[in-house]
Amino acid sequence: MDEQKRVPKRISQTVLNSLKGGVVPRIGLPYITVGRKSEIEALLHDVDIISEGGASFRFIVGRYGSGKSFLLQTVRNYVMDRGFIVADADLSPERRLQGTKGQGLATYRELISNLSTKTKPEGGALTLVLDRWISAVQTEAIVETGLSPDDPALAAATDKKIFAVTASVSELVHGFEFAKLLSAYYRAYLNGDDETKANVVRWFRGEYTLKSEAKEALGVNIIITDDDWYDYLNLFAAFFRLAGYTGMFIMIDELVNIYKIPNSVTRQYNYEKLLTMYNDTLQGKAKYLGILMGSTPQALEDKRRGIYSYEALRSRLAEGRFSKPGSRDLLAPVIRLEPLTAEEMLVLCEKLSEMHADLYGYKRSVTTSDLVGFIKIEYSRIGADINITPREVIRDFIELLDLLYQHPEMSISSLLESDEFSYAKSEAVSDDAETGFAEFTV
Repeated sequence: MDEQKRVPKRISQTVLNSLKGGVVPRIGLPYITVGRKSEIEALLHDVDIISEGGASFRFIVGRYGSGKSFLLQTVRNYVMDRGFIVADADLSPERRLQGTKGQGLATYRELISNLSTKTKPEGGALTLVLDRWISAVQTEAIVETGLSPDDPALAAATDKKIFAVTASVSELVHGFEFAKLLSAYYRAYLNGDDETKANVVRWFRGEYTLKSEAKEALGVNIIITDDDWYDYLNLFAAFFRLAGYTGMFIMIDELVNIYKIPNSVTRQYNYEKLLTMYNDTLQGKAKYLGILMGSTPQALEDKRRGIYSYEALRSRLAEGRFSKPGSRDLLAPVIRLEPLTAEEMLVLCEKLSEMHADLYGYKRSVTTSDLVGFIKIEYSRIGADINITPREVIRDFIELLDLLYQHPEMSISSLLESDEFSYAKSEAVSDDAETGFAEFTV
């Protein structure tokens, strides 16, 4: 691996460990991204629309291990580089879009907890964003007025600019209280009142459970609830834009956990909330807001329990008559992930083998011919044309690299000819012509 492409060892370690464990790394994705060009281009078109004041809602649909989370993470990193704030969360039995025991509010709390920016990509960026906003407003006031930081007149000029932001936000649903709390945070910032700052942040995070508690601490007789948490995400998107960011992206994965809800009425309430969010973005009610949601095909299409069981969503999301595998409409609300081709997986495995050799300090011994043999076997398993996923192939390949590194006496050919691969290999030999592997050249 040449110096220009050398991956820092910390990133290599994280990438390889994450992939072997079946999860998507938060860092290092540009080093291993292959395929998905069309899907990424379609999503980046949305980014341009959102940055101009629009909104977008997309479903990323694919089987477990097909690359949904990888695509979401790739877009997450890209939009943060473009100045967006990103909030992401995975749904679970405790986190839904709507619930009778605070499951919707739990999702909101997770989203706000994971609030990330380019300078704080690991999450927990809310306080940083608020402080940066106030500091930026003060700097703008100094530049515009020419006053010194110690001049009392500067405070009045800063107040005016702060009021312009809060007044703009107060016009939205629940905006009056939101604006009041922004002003309270600003005053606490000026006065060095850390307790009030912490209370405001606690309120924004949805951590107050009683209105009386919020009233006593902050003077507002309202709290974020299971019913209205999404309204506050719209407020945050508007505020972040006014605070100097490009916009906000919300990324929610594992919609399958709604599909798994046993109670049909509860499922319908969740789909109703989903419909509200979808309609807001497409009808222009939301601004500077992008929403991406990850789902499995079954959780989307099952007409008894899935998203399509809610007719208002099915009629909006169902594919038309002209889309089919290989020629999907990527401008539609639903982006269905096609399987990576054998050629794309070959490129990915080559990247991983270089990364592995560089991390552990040995000369790469896996040849392109070895890689072709490995991919040929993986893709020639029965049903691989529709069932194989990148997660399975990657996990197998990293295990192969680890074994070769730990046992230098082994050869890749002996591992590929082992009992675990023997059945698949016999399939590969007989099916070369059908699967197109005859096209591979070494």
